[in-house]
Amino acid sequence: MPNQQKKVIFCMAGVLSFVCALGVVTALGTPLWIKATFLCKTGALLVNASGQELDKFMGEMQYGLFHGEGVRQCGLGARPFRFSRKLPLMKFLLTFVLSLVFPDLLQAIPVSIHVNVILFSTILVVLTMVGTAFFMYNAFGKPFETLHGPLGLYLLSFISGSCGCLVMILFASEVKIHHLSEKIANYKEGTYAYKTQSEKYTTSFWVVFICFFVHFLNGLLIRLAGFQFPFAKSKGTETTNVAADLMY
Repeated sequence: MPNQQKKVIFCMAGVLSFVCALGVVTALGTPLWIKATFLCKTGALLVNASGQELDKFMGEMQYGLFHGEGVRQCGLGARPFRFSRKLPLMKFLLTFVLSLVFPDLLQAIPVSIHVNVILFSTILVVLTMVGTAFFMYNAFGKPFETLHGPLGLYLLSFISGSCGCLVMILFASEVKIHHLSEKIANYKEGTYAYKTQSEKYTTSFWVVFICFFVHFLNGLLIRLAGFQFPFAKSKGTETTNVAADLMY
């Protein structure tokens, strides 16, 4: 493939990576990961509500990795509430995966899973930015090490995509398996009991999914530029081309 076409492909991959990094950074700070609705079971049972009457006992909330907001309803009008999460730095450094807590929901969340969601999201942003720099370096510079060449780009794309996948899996398990929405709705509610009715992933979660897909696409773009997938070459071809890979 002509060098000009390779430059265009690498530039395209670099721009996609840069946009993904910005998208994930934005997603981390927004409360748009989950939108949930929940029913006030206590109030509904007291008045034996059914049909449209249940609307008076339906609340909703949306939240992200650091904060969220919602409205509780139990037949007596709407009660807005907000919650936030803080990161104790020293505890995070010492325990690494058991440090992130809600200041007001300390006992309501699976702490270690949430720490890992934050951790892998951060790694995803860092590696995506590094991948952007490497793509641009391959497009306009003169790479001289394998790490800067196609093998390095394959490696970065694979690790970044894996981090994005882990973020989605861990967050989904935190929400679905550990019933995070229901625990948040019931926190400090001694009188009323709430049960989650529906949950759906919203904008920020799908931004991470798109970022995961883009890293997979970048791997295909590297292949389109004319470079074999790692471990796809035969031994004979590998020995004859190792010098070219190192110079690339």
